[in-house]
Amino acid sequence: MKNLKLEMHFAAAAALCAAGAANAAIVAWENCNLLIPANIDGMYINVETQMTGTAGSAVAGWDINPYGSNALTWWNAAGTGMMRYPGVVTGSAGSLANGASVSATASYGSGSVTFGSAAGNWQYNAVNNFGFKFVAADGSTKFGYGTMSVGANATIRTITNLYYESSGAAIAVGAVPAPGALALLGLAGLASRRR
Repeated sequence: MKNLKLEMHFAAAAALCAAGAANAAIVAWENCNLLIPANIDGMYINVETQMTGTAGSAVAGWDINPYGSNALTWWNAAGTGMMRYPGVVTGSAGSLANGASVSATASYGSGSVTFGSAAGNWQYNAVNNFGFKFVAADGSTKFGYGTMSVGANATIRTITNLYYESSGAAIAVGAVPAPGALALLGLAGLASRRR
């Protein structure tokens, strides 16, 4: 009987580990709270190294650059881009719904975002989701998304979180890293020791 319980214990732990491995390649920069200055420079961001600065020369390998003294505009390094709302092929970053896929098949660009009530438009006094692609240090293209809190106008903005898929696969807006599989296995092991 003990062997059956032990086998069930390891089967449950393996199932937990498999579930955790599904999103194991998502890299998170949570609660980064990057206040974007309302000026011509804005903030240069290297997503992979989590380095920022107010000049591109100060941030080696920068990927994205939100800026603007009276609008929210995105500038991107070569090979990068902000994901447009699905079905849109011109313009800049769309405000994306949770579950939207950021992938190689999406359309990317740069420029000022549009605020308003239409689908894909950004909202004031809200947290907006944006998608992006960037070229990593190893030369491969990665896909990610972020959240930006926008205040009463386009010059009040803070990037609150950034996520990307380290394998180069698509990422769904709203996907976050799963708990570590080893941590789950360790908890399962502690539970069995109590018996």
